[in-house]
Amino acid sequence: MSLRRIARALLAVTLTTPAGAWATNGYFSNGYGISSQGMAGVGIGLPQDSLAAAANPAGIAFVGNRVDGDISLFFPKRGTDVTGNGFGVNGNYDGNNRSVFAIPEFGVTYRVLPDIYAGLALYANGGLDTGYANNPYRAFGATGSAGVDLAQVFLSPTIAYKLFDRHAFGLGLNFAYQRFTASGLQPFARMSVAPDNVTDKGADSTVGVGVHLGYTGQITPALTIGVTWASKIHGRFDKYRGLFADGGSFDIPENFGVGISYKVTPAWTVAADFQRILYGGVNSIANPLANLFAGNPLGSANGPGFGWRNTNVIKVGTSYEFNSHLTLRAGYSHSTQPVASTETFLNILAPGVVQDQATIGATWTTDSKTSISVFYGHAFRKTVNGANSIPAAFGGGNANVRLAEDTAGVSIGKQF
Repeated sequence: MSLRRIARALLAVTLTTPAGAWATNGYFSNGYGISSQGMAGVGIGLPQDSLAAAANPAGIAFVGNRVDGDISLFFPKRGTDVTGNGFGVNGNYDGNNRSVFAIPEFGVTYRVLPDIYAGLALYANGGLDTGYANNPYRAFGATGSAGVDLAQVFLSPTIAYKLFDRHAFGLGLNFAYQRFTASGLQPFARMSVAPDNVTDKGADSTVGVGVHLGYTGQITPALTIGVTWASKIHGRFDKYRGLFADGGSFDIPENFGVGISYKVTPAWTVAADFQRILYGGVNSIANPLANLFAGNPLGSANGPGFGWRNTNVIKVGTSYEFNSHLTLRAGYSHSTQPVASTETFLNILAPGVVQDQATIGATWTTDSKTSISVFYGHAFRKTVNGANSIPAAFGGGNANVRLAEDTAGVSIGKQF
């Protein structure tokens, strides 16, 4: 089978609904694995299960031989208000044509030699979905409902080498499958170098690969640190080469982070991560809408994008082993805002604007080392009000985009 066919099969396994969405830090997931998500996604310096490789490939050297499978239900609430528009667009628009998404994950780790560990993780890296039955671009000539659907799935084989039983270095390959659809964007076709490849072309997909490096070190019996870096992954949606800059280019951004965990007592752990996501390094995501009016049509080498900025994420979490069976977790994360107030017009389609999330979680472990974990997270509603964000060519005014999210998940794991 070709890599593309394999990736398509993996997408079918990983996304049990027709499309995926997971937009907490821009469109990146806030965490991987139910245990990590119960602590607001902390994981770079605190490996807890076999999904640890998704945050830091070196972490698999500290979780032992185990397998984990989980599923999360994701409930985003997105929309926009348009004000001050001269073409009759003003109003409240609900972007929730679909409101529930199921997102499975799977991981396995195994000690293959005394100091060498191998792992495989399958997970949704992120995505965005909007669907406006009442098309906010209708007054400009759009027909049908408007929206986009971006799904990203990673398959990550990983190897880690443990040094002196306290330090580990990890290397992973991120095989990434991306799928995208867009509809109801007919008015933008006349502003494109490829007007027949802007909207309503059905689903398109792309496959790419990147490198993921990491280090995890137990500096003292109580203190552990982690460092990780993931390369940019190239992608291209040929069916939408008239929409995205550089002829349909849509790369997954480079990102890096550091993490720390500290055992205050043998039962009580506190941890924190810092992550930086370089959205600014991807033209189709970062270029401002102003590029269109500077002579760069949609789909051109320097064509407009969504105007997203590089994003910093801080996550803090805590866990407490109440007894040998029960572990309790909680966490909070905050990200800087990727969407500029001047760029909300196109971000009606991609309102990845939430910045703060609170989570709780728990794990019950049996005497046979089977664990059942649960978590709940709430990303607080955030609205980015436009600042002269609708160009005069579209009647002026502002689009005020909003997003809130709820997520709940459960996993079953086995130490062996």
